[in-house]
Amino acid sequence: MINMDVFHGFLEAIHHLPEMAQPEPLTDAERVARAKTVMRAKTDRGLALDLEACVNCGYCSEACHFYQSTQDPKYSPSRKLDLLRRVHARETSAFAPLKRLFTPDITVDDLKEWQELVYDSCTECGRCSMICPMGINTARGVNVMREALYEAGLAPLELMAVAQEQAGRGTVFGVGPTELKKTLEALRAQGIVIPLDEPKADVMLVTTVIDVLLYQDALAATARILNHLGVRWTLRSAGFEAANFGLLSGSEALQKAASQRLIGEALAIGAQTVILPECGHAYPALRWEGRLADGQPLPFEVMAASEYVGREISSGRLRLLPAQAHDASRKITYHDACKLARHGGVMDEPRVALKALGMDLIETTPTAEQNWCCGGGAGVFLINRAEGLRHKAWAIKREQIDATGADTVVVSCGSCRLNFMAGAEADQWSTKIESVVEMVARQLPI
Repeated sequence: MINMDVFHGFLEAIHHLPEMAQPEPLTDAERVARAKTVMRAKTDRGLALDLEACVNCGYCSEACHFYQSTQDPKYSPSRKLDLLRRVHARETSAFAPLKRLFTPDITVDDLKEWQELVYDSCTECGRCSMICPMGINTARGVNVMREALYEAGLAPLELMAVAQEQAGRGTVFGVGPTELKKTLEALRAQGIVIPLDEPKADVMLVTTVIDVLLYQDALAATARILNHLGVRWTLRSAGFEAANFGLLSGSEALQKAASQRLIGEALAIGAQTVILPECGHAYPALRWEGRLADGQPLPFEVMAASEYVGREISSGRLRLLPAQAHDASRKITYHDACKLARHGGVMDEPRVALKALGMDLIETTPTAEQNWCCGGGAGVFLINRAEGLRHKAWAIKREQIDATGADTVVVSCGSCRLNFMAGAEADQWSTKIESVVEMVARQLPI
C-alpha cells in the first residue's frame, strides 16, 4: 500500500526545492556567451540538418500534448528550436556571414523566455519526431537547449537543486545509503531476502528515491521476482540511485558522474546485467548514454524492470499463477512510458507480462510508440510553476484511458505514476494506478 502521507510530503518537498538551489552569479553577457558556446559545440551535422530541414508544416503541433491541451502556438515543438536555429544560422551554417546581416543575435531575455519552452512545456517525449515528415529529432534539440540554459545558470531552480544535491552529497531528496538500508530492513522484516553489497553478482539491481520513499512495494516486488528466479543478485549502497538529474537539468558533466557511480559498482561485482527500476528517464541515461570512462560501450546489459520480467516470461523461466476469479474479470490498460517505448523500443515485454496475468488487457488508442505522454516526464513534474500546464496535458492522458473502459491503468515508470497520482487526486479520478512488477509479483507461484 502507498502511504499517502509520504506522497503528500514528497509533493511538499518539491515546493521547497527552489530554496535549496545555489545558482551561479553571472552577468547577462556571460549567460549569453555560455549558452552560445554550448549551442555551437553541440550543433553537429545531424542537428544542423534537423534545424535546416523544418518546413513549418505544423504536424508536430498535432502530436504535442502541451500544444493540443492549450492551442497556444508558442508551444509548437518546432518553435522550441527557434533560438538554436538562430545561433546556427548566424554562426555555424554555410551562409553564416550573410545571415548575420539580417538575423538578430540572441539575448538573455530570449534565454529566459525559452526556459518555459524547453523545460516547463516539453517532456522530450519524442512524439513530435514520430509524426514529423522530415524526421526532425526535436527532443534532441530541446536537450541541447537545456544544456545551454543550464550552463547559462538558467535551469529551473527545482532541477538545479536536485542535480546539485546528487552531485555534491550523493543523495536525492535526502535519500542516500542510510535511508536505503532502513527501507531494506523494513522489507526484510516482511520475509523478503534482499542482498546488499555482495562482492560478486550476476545481476545488479538499482532503485530510485521514489521507490525507497514511496513505492517500496515495487522494490519488494522486483526482489521477490529475482529471488523466485534464483538469480545471484545484489543492490549496492555506493551506487543504487537510478534517477539522473544531470540528464533532466541539462548538465552533461553531472549526468556522466551519476551514471559512472552505477557503472563503477556494476564493474566491481562483475555484473552481467543491470536492472533499472520503473523509472523512465533512467533508461536512456544508462542504456543509451552510458559509456565506460574511455568511451567504450558498457560490457553488461542494461534492462528496465518491466523489460526483464517480460523476457523471463517469454523464455518460460518465469511462470505465473492464474488470476483469481475476482482479478480475472478486471479490465486493465497499459501506459507506455515515453523513454521506454518511443525512445527505447520497450513495448512488447511489458505487454507479455500483463497478458500472462490472465486479465482483460485493453489497448489505448493510439498505443505503443504512438501513445500519449503523461505530461510530467523529463523533470516537468518537479517544476512548480508548470503545475497548471502539466495538468492540462495530463487531461489528454486521462481521457485516453477513460475511453478504454479499463478500471486499472498499469505503468512501468515511477515519474508517470507520480503524475498519474497527482492528476487523479486533483480530478477525483477513480481509476486504479498500478505497476507492472507489483502485479506480476502478486501472481508468483508460492
